[in-house]
Amino acid sequence: MSLEEKRRELQELRKRVRVLEDELTAEGNDSPWRATGYYTAYHATAGFVLGAVAALASLAFNVVGSFLFGKHPLELIRVYLTFPMGEKALDLNAVDNGVILAVGVCLYLVTGMLYGIVFQLVLTRFASQASIPVRLVVVSVLSLAIWLVNFYGVLSWLQPLLLGGNWIVEQVPVAVAALTHLIFGWTMLLVSGLGRYTPYRLQTERS
Repeated sequence: MSLEEKRRELQELRKRVRVLEDELTAEGNDSPWRATGYYTAYHATAGFVLGAVAALASLAFNVVGSFLFGKHPLELIRVYLTFPMGEKALDLNAVDNGVILAVGVCLYLVTGMLYGIVFQLVLTRFASQASIPVRLVVVSVLSLAIWLVNFYGVLSWLQPLLLGGNWIVEQVPVAVAALTHLIFGWTMLLVSGLGRYTPYRLQTERS
């Protein structure tokens, strides 16, 4: 091998070394993915889970209230079941078999989980730095807005149109409906901190 050939081969080897060094440097700089801005998917998932807790709290309020006034403990669920079942949901003989009421409770919880997404996104996106009184006002207004839209913007005409009666709006007292939604919102405020996003850090990053 001539001297010129050896020089060319050495240059090729040096180029190859530089390429390998660059690849190793790039691989060494790889770090676990983490959100760089507002992590919408995380907060939506957290709200979905925490919404079940808030729904349980509002349902417990209704159970205690119904018991104190001598009504069926799941009176609210029975009334809400009039949306899929119609007037027969108000007949204890038709719904007091455990299974239907259990389905009604599950539907109530799922509805709360969906609303939990809305509350968690609002609290973390628009009121994360606000004081507690301001956040309390935010969830209260949002709770009452959802109640008014649901009851008087949707159910007041949709249930009569589909089932021939307006039982939810007529059977649920205004104060009970408003308080149920408020307790849901207040509970979401109370537990929203449990859904706070904290980026995971490796031990090497912490050290």
